[in-house]
Amino acid sequence: MKSYRLNRLFNAKSGRCFDVAIDHGFFNELGFLKGIEDIEKAVATVVAAAPDAIQLTVGQADVLQRIRGRQKPSLVLRTDVANVYGKTLDAPFSRMIADPVGQALRLDATCVVVNLFRIPGAPEVTGHCIENILSIKPECDAYGMPLMIEPLVFKENAHGGGYMVDGDIEKIMPLVRQATELGADIIKADPTDDPAVYGEVVKVARVPVLVRGGGKATDKEILARTHALIQAGASGIVYGRNVIQHANPSGMVRALMAIVHEGASAEESGRLLG
Repeated sequence: MKSYRLNRLFNAKSGRCFDVAIDHGFFNELGFLKGIEDIEKAVATVVAAAPDAIQLTVGQADVLQRIRGRQKPSLVLRTDVANVYGKTLDAPFSRMIADPVGQALRLDATCVVVNLFRIPGAPEVTGHCIENILSIKPECDAYGMPLMIEPLVFKENAHGGGYMVDGDIEKIMPLVRQATELGADIIKADPTDDPAVYGEVVKVARVPVLVRGGGKATDKEILARTHALIQAGASGIVYGRNVIQHANPSGMVRALMAIVHEGASAEESGRLLG
């Protein structure tokens, strides 16, 4: 049954997926709300640009699912909440929502997503994440719900004054492999510092890898990086702030869709931004 839902998640022509993440309000950080203060407006803007999926929480999923029609993006449901993105790490945790797969089924989700953090100085959070995954995996298998695991490697909090991606491939690869070993059907992972070597991450994962957008970047940087990652074998992208906080969110979705599904270059896709 998982394949039935995956057929709704991945594009029929390209076999890839573009998932727009708008679940940032779950993490209790003011800066994460930029662009999604009005969640209904944000969802409507993204839906109009027609990505493959939108990633939302249990408290916001209805905004997407009450839209009529067959062509709206699929729902990817965030199932865990954490407090690890601030400038300080104060009693960090990651917790699973109750009955995650049941809630996903009732919301007609095509996939659930859960984190796997590696945070310097906070090994207990990795333990929380593994407990979450061990709990949800059998339910996903029982009900045919695809499981997306999001392995995230943080830099030391003191270096960045808050959440910062560590693009070291030697740290990303073992965490990605652990996510696969724990039963991921899809991996959502950070880009490596050098996008050209991302094929090594794809190889070690064995399941489809979608690349996170991470922090804000310039248009030129995000388009060039996305093209390089797709060329390296990524099965798609999961971008949030680089879309929803953009001055032209719909245009950015169209530009990224051209790269992901049509193989457009960064220059070609950039023209869709106007």
